[in-house]
Amino acid sequence: MGKQKTKKFAVMKRMISLKDQRIKEKDRAKPKETKKKKDPSELKQREVSKYPSCLFFQYNTQLGPPYHVLVDTNFINFSIKAKLDMVQSMMDCLYAKCIPYITDCVMAEIEKLGMKYRVALRIAKDPRFERLPCSHQGTYADDCLVQRVTQHKCYILATVDRDLKRRVRKIPGVPIMYISNHRYNIERMPDDYGAPRF
Repeated sequence: MGKQKTKKFAVMKRMISLKDQRIKEKDRAKPKETKKKKDPSELKQREVSKYPSCLFFQYNTQLGPPYHVLVDTNFINFSIKAKLDMVQSMMDCLYAKCIPYITDCVMAEIEKLGMKYRVALRIAKDPRFERLPCSHQGTYADDCLVQRVTQHKCYILATVDRDLKRRVRKIPGVPIMYISNHRYNIERMPDDYGAPRF
């Protein structure tokens, strides 16, 4: 007796490989390119981020009176709590003329806070404060301030927000103004005459 032929299950028909010569050239799979061995004597190319010419190591040469201070939302609120006149306190801290700047994002944030922060809104609309227009979408002020400070190294950033301070500390040459024991203080500024000595 001969062997019985049993039907094999799940057997696929044999298919032509995609590299086969019988397939049209446009449908054919392209052969893989072989990797070239790297020459050890070849120079490595790396992209190094360009540093602005205004920096002398960590020292920013563009900072000088009159100082341009970018103000954050919470800085205005904490100044009101500490009963500090913003422009006067900035001048006391730096012993020079200061021009506070407010971006459209910060203004929008204060407006969103509602009636509870109407005093902050009135202070932000002070004619001594300069307005900076924003061209980006959305009203998230932190990203806007970080981007501005990175592009133009002529600003001092005034904020009380820890996360924002942490982000700005990674950018060289940007001083941070903050509030401590009912007065303004400044960090990362070598020639800050008015900053209290600890």
